[in-house]
This record gives sequence, structure tokens and C-alpha cells, in this order.
Amino acid sequence: MDSQAAFAEKRPLPDHGPCFVCGHSNPHSMGVTWFVLPDGRITARLTFTEAQQGPPGFAHGGASAAVLDEAMGAAVWSAGHTVVAVNLNVDYHLPVPLGEEVHVEARITGQEGKALYTQAELRLPDGQVAVSARGIYVEAPHLFDEEVIRSWLGSR
Repeated sequence: MDSQAAFAEKRPLPDHGPCFVCGHSNPHSMGVTWFVLPDGRITARLTFTEAQQGPPGFAHGGASAAVLDEAMGAAVWSAGHTVVAVNLNVDYHLPVPLGEEVHVEARITGQEGKALYTQAELRLPDGQVAVSARGIYVEAPHLFDEEVIRSWLGSR
């Protein structure tokens, strides 16, 4: 299956309630909607606004880091793991302009015991990688409400 066909078969992940990145019940949320591709990658398109501004005209580094963290976490959750982040490494390559649609993609890169390793990228409209990240997530189902777990795991 080519990448265009795989992207056409994406399915949305459930809403995350009050999450400030992707929760649609939070009036201050960035409103990101995540999609899972058949191969397990997570993808989304979003536009940073003045609400996420850092330097004039550009997204705050913390806003882009939050988006990449959420994308990597969604990749792990959609694969059936109830996890929390224990380590994030974010590399800033290019500034992310406000008002331009960017593309985010994340995937699981490995697992050792209860630790899951992830990678994510935020790309500018021309395809250049503006921000990249690596994360380590560990199983922690005891920290989550059963209803939340069922809604996410039921969407696989």
C-alpha cells in the first residue's frame, strides 16, 4: 500500500475531553484531532495561533513540544498501552510560523519491558522538519480512569 492510500485509510482517535492540546471540551485547547494510520502511525494537521505564540510571529517551543508529546502518547495509547511520559527529548530545527498549517506524525520505534520508545516530527508546509522529538513512555494504568482507558482502547 502506498503512503497516499494509507493516509486515505486514517481513522480519528476519540476526543480527549479537557486536554489543552486535543480536548474539544476545553475552550482554550488547540483543538488538534489525531488520526491513526493502518500501520499505527499517528498524524494530524494544525495551525498555531497567537494563543500559542512565543517569539513574535512564531509558535512557542513549549506549544510544539506539547503537540509532539501528545502525538507520541497517542501512538502508544492507540496501540493498546496505558502510559505516561518519563522522558522527552525535543530538537528545534526551524521556527514554526503562526497561521500556517503544519503536519505532525508520530510512531512507536521500540519496546523494552514496560518502556515504549517513540519518535515524532512537526513539518512545515514545504515538508521541512521544524521540530523533532523522541520519547520514552511507561505503562501506568493505575493513573487513569477506567472510562478513559476503555474509550481509547476501544478505538483501536
